[in-house]
Amino acid sequence: MKPILLRLCIAVLIIFGFAMLAFYSKPSGIPVLNYHQINDVDENLLTVSTSEFETQMAWLEENGYQTITVSELLDFLDGKGSLPERPVLITFDDGYIDNYQCAFPILKKHNMKACIFLISEYVSLYPNYLTWEQLSEMQSSGIEFGSHTVDHNVLTELSPNSVNHELADSKDLLEKRLKRRIEVLAYPCGFTNEYIKSRVNASGYRAAFTVNLGNVHTGDDLYALNRVPIFGALPHTMFRFEGRMRCPRLAAWLENLQKDLIRSGHTGLAELLPAL
Repeated sequence: MKPILLRLCIAVLIIFGFAMLAFYSKPSGIPVLNYHQINDVDENLLTVSTSEFETQMAWLEENGYQTITVSELLDFLDGKGSLPERPVLITFDDGYIDNYQCAFPILKKHNMKACIFLISEYVSLYPNYLTWEQLSEMQSSGIEFGSHTVDHNVLTELSPNSVNHELADSKDLLEKRLKRRIEVLAYPCGFTNEYIKSRVNASGYRAAFTVNLGNVHTGDDLYALNRVPIFGALPHTMFRFEGRMRCPRLAAWLENLQKDLIRSGHTGLAELLPAL
């Protein structure tokens, strides 16, 4: 049997033999949820509807999750602080205006914290992105901000000078306008390497996030922290959300297997696997 088919058979056995156990067991680590847009207009995988987002936040509240700040997470990873029993960090990438219009009221309703990673050059420039006035209001209500670089260029494709510009200039501008230290970065498209991580560190960031599916654990690389991407525009959005919250390791394993099947030309087999 070919290795890829063998892995598929193993996947089926794991799914049907252990999925229920994984679903109802307590996951390890700290989930860092990764959203983009929250609205009722755009229908794509990066957009979660307002009602879906409300349902997800209510689920977190009902299941005893408490939102934390980035600083609280990093202090805990550094061994300097404690976290609630069921912590969760909510993050948004890019800084879309619907984060203010749609997500922010729901977060306030549930008394939840969050961090938005901003493309600094886009703030108050494009109509679909947040303004400095909105950022000030959100910050006064406990919302944090991080850098998503200056122009959202993929860092691994840039020259050293351009990398430094994307990292340092975005941090400087955000700190100057928000009058608060910017400690974290989210990599555009999630791409990084050892050189990029070293430059992020040298630029004064305490940590950086990828889009690799998984929870954060003590001892993880602070400049390659996992997150749990939350997708929308699917009929099973809430099922997928709950599945990723309850069993992130199984979800990550299935996702990686699907990618391997597609890369090896077994697209049909990849489509047979359930997505979490």
